Amino acid sequence: MVSILVCDDDREIVDAIEIYLSQEGYHIFKAYDGEQALDILGRENIQLLIMDVMMPKLDGIRATLKIREYSSIPIIILSAKSEDTDKILGLNVGADDYISKPFNPLELVARVKSNLRRYTSLGGMNGEGGKSQYQVGGLVINVENKQVTVDGEPVKMTPIEYSILLLLMKNPGKTFSINEIYESIWNEEAIGVDNTVAVHIRHIREKIEINPKDPKYLKVVWGVGYKVDKGQQ
Repeated sequence: MVSILVCDDDREIVDAIEIYLSQEGYHIFKAYDGEQALDILGRENIQLLIMDVMMPKLDGIRATLKIREYSSIPIIILSAKSEDTDKILGLNVGADDYISKPFNPLELVARVKSNLRRYTSLGGMNGEGGKSQYQVGGLVINVENKQVTVDGEPVKMTPIEYSILLLLMKNPGKTFSINEIYESIWNEEAIGVDNTVAVHIRHIREKIEINPKDPKYLKVVWGVGYKVDKGQQ
């Protein structure tokens, strides 16, 4: 059974999320601050974390930073609709997705399933076409073991980062718009998603580029979108 950790200092929200997700067959662990969340993560086999931003003792942002030091499990940030800065900050420190409060239960369940699907398959979207490896210059994705390397050195990526990079690596030289990237990876309509995609692109560059400000592999085509430079092959 898939285990999900829900962390929010509002116990009613935690209980509501437990009801929605338990109905889908998930096992729910509950925490009410970042310190409790870290303790549970250290003891239990958790596949996904849903976490509020504003909490006592250890907030969701600092907790996410600590978790990303050792784990790539999907993290979904909870934030008030008006707090767009919280969403972007959460993505900046390594969260995979966010849900605005108050949330629609159907959206919550859909986002949980989508993030778990990426995590368990680590980029197996749309099939791999029978190819076991994609390479552009010194950048390599090995599909069989889901590993990214740059000049032979392994690079640790979150499921969304891996999925975005795999999409671009499978289509070297092709420019994908922000909306195309979002709809391919998140499997939902892209509405106002520029910052979300841009944050993940920046994280990928920081991991695969010697100089992220002058990228060798992951290029921006101004006014159009992003591509992996085919000239590096």
